[in-house]
Amino acid sequence: MKMKKILFGTALLMSTQLMAQDSTGSLTISGYAEAYYQYDFNKPSDNNRPGFIYSHNRHNEFSLDLGYIKANYTAERVRANLALAAGTYMNANYSAEPGVLKNIFEANVGIKIGKKKNLWLDAGIFGSHIGFESAISKDCWNITRSILADNTPYFEAGAKITYTSDNGKWLLSGLALNGWQRITRVSGNSLMSWGTQIQFKPSDKVLLNYSTFIGTDKPDSARLSRLFHNIYGIINVTDKFGVTAGFDIGTEEKFPGSDGKNTWYSPVLILKYAFTNKWAIAGRLEHYNDKNGVIIATGSPNGFQTTGYSINIDNSPVKNVLVRLEVRNLSSKDDIFVKPSSRTNNNTFITSSIAVSF
Repeated sequence: MKMKKILFGTALLMSTQLMAQDSTGSLTISGYAEAYYQYDFNKPSDNNRPGFIYSHNRHNEFSLDLGYIKANYTAERVRANLALAAGTYMNANYSAEPGVLKNIFEANVGIKIGKKKNLWLDAGIFGSHIGFESAISKDCWNITRSILADNTPYFEAGAKITYTSDNGKWLLSGLALNGWQRITRVSGNSLMSWGTQIQFKPSDKVLLNYSTFIGTDKPDSARLSRLFHNIYGIINVTDKFGVTAGFDIGTEEKFPGSDGKNTWYSPVLILKYAFTNKWAIAGRLEHYNDKNGVIIATGSPNGFQTTGYSINIDNSPVKNVLVRLEVRNLSSKDDIFVKPSSRTNNNTFITSSIAVSF
């Protein structure tokens, strides 16, 4: 722990010194806000969506999913980001964080440690190296996030070394992390978590990614080792038609020191077609299997085994505005969805949103 603080403090000091030396950098201020209305046909009495949904998770009310203001500083050998945010996404995903950390969407500094190569050391709070769906809806092909995305880290805290090849086709990254979507480490946990990422772009139309997470999300007294693999590809077949295919699989010890493992996995397929520069449609098919309740605990006989599909249509009336409408259905093996007076294995909901960026 002491060594981690020394390394993190050294990175901050070096970055501050480089900022003072490099006066050629640029400071950019940007912002984003997405308001949404969602209707769940199961009509939850508390207006909360199921507990495994962390983005766009309120029923029958107008809400802000995510809004942030971001400052970005970029120079030849130093970079820094700071973004403060609010919204139902922040409330759900940062609920375990104390105080002001609940509103830190991004806060990191980086220094270029390669004189001739594109090699960077970054430290702080940054977006996850896992998955192709981020918290920013406008950057995703669907309005709502897949079950897979909602139940893997959206953000991480730690340090990472990233190398990008001269031709831009390869990205290699190694990460030391505070945990599985954690800014503040779990109380009683003395171990770091680790991550890797390999990204390959053979052309401007194809991106292939393989990321891993190795660590634990439990205190030492109940430590369960977790190994997670994230694999996906994004292929723009034409200028109008694109395909994203992903597959995640993870294992975790059944109990501390056990040779036995609980396994969960999730395949996802998304198709997108742009009619014009202003209109597009996308469809998603997904399945999430966590019968042992490692990530999503249901207490039901077959655990969480759920298949979903959705379709959305998007309109961008002007360059920085996106208006969207999505219909989505989730169907589970057990009756895990709550209605006012009963349970069901089915959940259908409609989501609309308006996103503005600047």
